[in-house]
Amino acid sequence: MTTTAPPVNDRPGGPGGADERLLHASPLRKLLGRPELGSVVGAFAVFLFFSFVADSFLQLSSFGTVLYAASTIGIMAVPVALLMIGGEFDLSAGVMVTSSALVSSMFSFQMTANVWVGVLVSLLVTLAFGVFNGVMLTRTKLPSFIITLGTFLMLTGLNLGVTKLISDTVSTKSIGDMEGFPSARKLFASQLTVGGVELKVTILWWAGLVALATWILLRTRFGNWIFAVGGNADAARAVGVPVLKTKIALYMGVAFCAWIAGQHLLFSFDVVQSGEGVGNELIYIIAAVIGGCLITGGYGSAIGSAVGAFIFGMTSKGIVYAEWNPDWFKFFLGAMLLLATLLNAWVRKRAEATR
Repeated sequence: MTTTAPPVNDRPGGPGGADERLLHASPLRKLLGRPELGSVVGAFAVFLFFSFVADSFLQLSSFGTVLYAASTIGIMAVPVALLMIGGEFDLSAGVMVTSSALVSSMFSFQMTANVWVGVLVSLLVTLAFGVFNGVMLTRTKLPSFIITLGTFLMLTGLNLGVTKLISDTVSTKSIGDMEGFPSARKLFASQLTVGGVELKVTILWWAGLVALATWILLRTRFGNWIFAVGGNADAARAVGVPVLKTKIALYMGVAFCAWIAGQHLLFSFDVVQSGEGVGNELIYIIAAVIGGCLITGGYGSAIGSAVGAFIFGMTSKGIVYAEWNPDWFKFFLGAMLLLATLLNAWVRKRAEATR
């Protein structure tokens, strides 16, 4: 089973007969057709590299730290990957995480309400950001780069301006002593011990989102719609795929995951800096691309985005364990992006050659 967008004529009921993803394929063809194959090879290479250059990298405590770093990126890389498979981008994803945390914190504090009220209000507001991106994209026909760049700039200004207006500082007031905070922290920012390793709850959120996204892509009609829209939106529309609704839903998925990440940010520290999140949107996109998603859409997987995020976690913490200058991190990230893109392109060509 491959995860490329099938030609319209090859879909069930089309002139070409059965969907090519349902045809019998050898194990080698299936392996070569997986979009995350290149990222898995890259992850193995990064793991071996830091295992040799950093003595503490293989410690169990280090493994928990690496997974946590990967999960904070992976939670957002999953919906960004689905959006890229659908042929679109979201440059506002990074600051949307901060916006979600700010809304939750300031609403709870200013209204002296239970923090769960702020959490639910934040969910509604953040989903509205996603709907705004999706509707603006589908109504104006402008590139998603332009639409979400505008949203990025507006949210960046709102985050800073509203926070300073209400709090007179660039950070929110502490809500750590408010009713509902302990239970909210348990859901969004707690940790558990498994086999002597301390794991953050974000790792469970991440794993659940990857499993859900994989099921959607490979086992549901909506997953077929995502691939079809990213592969050829006009052809997908011609065979009855609701292109506009699919893209709006994908942007709402990004917003929902931004809400989860934002609540983790808030309940980890009980205050939020209004300038956080800027630049993270590129890291989410990089994780998805390293994981096998094509810039042009129609190809990729949720599992690949998870591997890309794991590579990010290993690299960011591996440099620390190796006691290198952290300034080298961006160099390694850029190098991995280029290498992974080249490797993924080679894998895809081999997969197409074996069909």
